[in-house]
Amino acid sequence: MSLNPRLTGWADRRVWVIGASTGIGRATAEALLQRGARVAVSARNAQGLQTLDGALALPLDVTDAAALQAAMQRIAHDWGGLDLLLYCAGTYRPMRATAFDLPSALQHDDVNYRGALHALAAVLPTLTAQRAGHLALVSSVAGFGGLPQALAYGPTKAALINLAETLYLDLHPLGIGVHVINPGFVETPLTAQNTFAMPALITPEQAASALIAGLEAGRFDIHFPRRFTLWLKLLRLLPRSLYLRIVSRFTGL
Repeated sequence: MSLNPRLTGWADRRVWVIGASTGIGRATAEALLQRGARVAVSARNAQGLQTLDGALALPLDVTDAAALQAAMQRIAHDWGGLDLLLYCAGTYRPMRATAFDLPSALQHDDVNYRGALHALAAVLPTLTAQRAGHLALVSSVAGFGGLPQALAYGPTKAALINLAETLYLDLHPLGIGVHVINPGFVETPLTAQNTFAMPALITPEQAASALIAGLEAGRFDIHFPRRFTLWLKLLRLLPRSLYLRIVSRFTGL
C-alpha cells in the first residue's frame, strides 16, 4: 500500500541530494539527472561533486547548520522551491564495546543523525509553505536491531527510522511525502572497511534503481535487496531474547 503521493515523471523535478559524492547518493543523483530532474548535490568533497555533469554543486559539511540554510536559500532562489530532499550523508566505522571510541561515536551522531536534523531545519519551512514535496532519509537495516560491529553506526540509523515515522505522522496531513530507505549491504567506500563476507551485496547503481522505484511507488519503507532485508524484518518481530541468540549464532560474534 502506498502511504505517500507517487513520484513519477522526473523531468524538471527539483531534487537536493545530500551525500552525493560517492555511493548511493552519487548513483541516485546520476540516475535522476538522466531522467531529466534538476539536481542539487552536496557533500564535503567539492571536487567529487564537480564531476556530476549537469548538477548544481553546493559543497558543504552537514555538521554546519548555517551552510545547509545557505544552500537551501540558493535552491529556493534559483528554482523557486524543492520537490525532494534525499539525505544520504553518512559515516561508518566498525566498532565494538571492547574498543569503544567516544569521539568516533559522537561523529556518527553528528553526521548520520544531527546532520539530518540540520537538513530538516533548512527545508521544512519551504515544504510546509508549499504543502507539497518529499523527504527521504537513508537509514540502514542496521537500524532494525542491534548488530555486532555497529555500536556507533546502528543507533544513529535507528534514530532516523523513528524520525521518519514521526515526520510522516506530522507531515502526511499537509500533503508532504516521507520515506525511509533501509539498504542492506551496498558496495561503497564505507562498506569496504568490513572484513566479513557481506550477504546479498549490491552495487550503488542497483541501490539507486531500487530507491527510485520505491519513491515512484510512494512507499514509506523502501528496503533492498528484499531477498536479504525481508529476513531481517522477520528477525525484528522475534522476542528480544531469541533475536539476540540468533544474531550471535549466525554472526559468530
